[in-house]
Amino acid sequence: MSNPLLTMTGLPPFSQIQPEHVKPAVEQAIADCRAAVEAVLASGEAPSWASICVPLAETDDRLNRIWSPIGHLNAVKNSSELRDAYESCLPILSDYSTWVGQHKGLYEAFKAIKADASFADLTLAQQKSVTDALKDFELSGIGLPAQDQHRYGEISKRLSELSSTFSNNVLDATMGWSKLIADEAELAGLPESALQAAKANAEAKEQDGYLFTLDIPSYLPVMTYCENRALRQEMYEAFVTRASDRGPNAGKWDNSDIIAEKLKLNHEIARLLGFNTYSEKSLATKMAETPAQVLGFLNDLASRAKPQGEREIAELREYAQSEFGATDLAPWDLAFYSEKLKQHRYSISDEQLRPYFPEQKVVAGLFEVLKRVFGMDVKARDGVDVWHESVTFYDIFDAHGELRGSFYLDLYAREHKRGGAGWMSVWYAVPVKTVPCKHRWPT
Repeated sequence: MSNPLLTMTGLPPFSQIQPEHVKPAVEQAIADCRAAVEAVLASGEAPSWASICVPLAETDDRLNRIWSPIGHLNAVKNSSELRDAYESCLPILSDYSTWVGQHKGLYEAFKAIKADASFADLTLAQQKSVTDALKDFELSGIGLPAQDQHRYGEISKRLSELSSTFSNNVLDATMGWSKLIADEAELAGLPESALQAAKANAEAKEQDGYLFTLDIPSYLPVMTYCENRALRQEMYEAFVTRASDRGPNAGKWDNSDIIAEKLKLNHEIARLLGFNTYSEKSLATKMAETPAQVLGFLNDLASRAKPQGEREIAELREYAQSEFGATDLAPWDLAFYSEKLKQHRYSISDEQLRPYFPEQKVVAGLFEVLKRVFGMDVKARDGVDVWHESVTFYDIFDAHGELRGSFYLDLYAREHKRGGAGWMSVWYAVPVKTVPCKHRWPT
């Protein structure tokens, strides 16, 4: 049976990719990558950008082209079968990453490229690529004794598994809570668009009434507009306690032990590599130099922002008490009374504006701004294979009509779609990105 992940030559054939395609494609791509490493080192050519970096970048790019759509689908169209296939590849990918990062011959080749006089003739981008690769070798434990290298590999593999499980628990906990309201009177204050969306949710589940979930398009209107304080509290507590040992699903999909284990393993791997803390290791590849520098920046930012925040919350408390007799504002009251205050001051609300900003008009307006400011033309392309019928594809052209990049636009919330999900960035002749959102469906 043909595997679309191995035969694709352009954009991913999302509708053809099935869970059974995933692991064989990843295994084949990694085998090709390993073979490429050994081949360039055995070629006998002197290490150079052309003899080492270019061929390895090409095979790594093929692996990325295969893995990126898989990870993306796992985020925007999650299923138990796809999740199992995705997770079966994590140990394989982790092993490969560790193998490359601890490959002595490859490390020596990159050192030779940087030490050679021709290094000065490389572009700044090429020089940085080589320098960053050497840093990655060091952070992968290239200088560690064999026993510590083995432990590094074990930790890396486990961290990969824990990160996936953490994300799955958050998704499952989000989908695992819902609230069906039969009496519309309990939903006083909710705008018509939110009511219609909740009714559609119920109908999709073959239920009568109004069904609310913890997806942002369902959650936010309740927190912002619903006069039913008990419902706001119930939804707030369910939302902030997802995947934890508290709340309505306490202990189910609980990430507490995962967080503790990740902290422990991150500290252990940092110590293996000679850092005092994981914060120091994390900053080894970032602009900030020390944890103290980061904390100083954050504390300075907080000290500047806090007085304004205190003034605003005081104004909100005063308004809520004088206009509504609310003397004790809880977290589930803040968005509600903030919206009331905004309407009081400006006589306008987002819901009043919503009918004037349908999807087509907003997207077209955004593209017009891009054209006026940057001279870029954004044009829809039909016939591109997508993972959901609501997804659209666009090409970006410069002022000379040259194609500069493309992107998928996935605007709406769906079941089995993670929050902030599915950022895919791949080079298919030009850069291709996905833009995943979780907006409320139009009613």
